[in-house]
Amino acid sequence: MPRPSSKERLLDAAADVLLSQGGESLTLEAVAKRAGVSKGGLFYHFPTKQALVRAMADRLTRAFEDALAQAGPHPGDFLRAYVEATIPERHTTATVPADRVTVALLAVLFVDPAELEPLRERFAAWQARLADDGIDPAAATAVRLAVDGWWAARLLGLGPPGPELHEATRRYLMEAIDRAARE
Repeated sequence: MPRPSSKERLLDAAADVLLSQGGESLTLEAVAKRAGVSKGGLFYHFPTKQALVRAMADRLTRAFEDALAQAGPHPGDFLRAYVEATIPERHTTATVPADRVTVALLAVLFVDPAELEPLRERFAAWQARLADDGIDPAAATAVRLAVDGWWAARLLGLGPPGPELHEATRRYLMEAIDRAARE
């Protein structure tokens, strides 16, 4: 397995700082120290904290977009990929590292609402793609909003469904997509 690039190592270090010390501790100095590089080495890739945060958000959304790229050509396939990339098939109480980074990163982004603009643009593009997925755009949007709310509930621990209800709810949403694709 190839070694991660310096830029990727810095992004990993930034995620580590966020997860271990919180958003208020995300400084360029802390990231450089965690990555074992000089501040000059960090500045080469990320001249500002905003550039670092943008790159972290971009990495998370790129991973999501890679999962969406697996969508097939049939009606509803993009929406199915959206559900699959957002909600795991099986319930888990474990918080995956990407989810923990997402929560911490969102906290940082909310401090500077302008930094949310690239994320807003990506969601708008995903919504446009969902509305053009070959099924009723209202059905696609309803499923997307349900999934986004569920995702937020899981990330923030706001009463997400338990194991049986998790699997039944996910199955219900996938069946709703299948019904919309047949209509």
